[in-house]
Amino acid sequence: MKFYNVKKRKSVEVSEANCKKVVYKRQTSKGPQERYAVRAQDNDGTNLTKFVNKATYDKLSCPKG
Repeated sequence: MKFYNVKKRKSVEVSEANCKKVVYKRQTSKGPQERYAVRAQDNDGTNLTKFVNKATYDKLSCPKG
């Protein structure tokens, strides 16, 4: 899976086995909001987050974190 590393200022490739699926939930004035994301860590220790849509989230085989 491709992530953008802010420290390196370039895209990096992380294997799907090293990723975790996450759902961020929050309450807004229009009601509850859910955002789907994939989290990983680069080889230099940088935390990486990529927001995806629900269809992509459901297709991924990585574990929930």
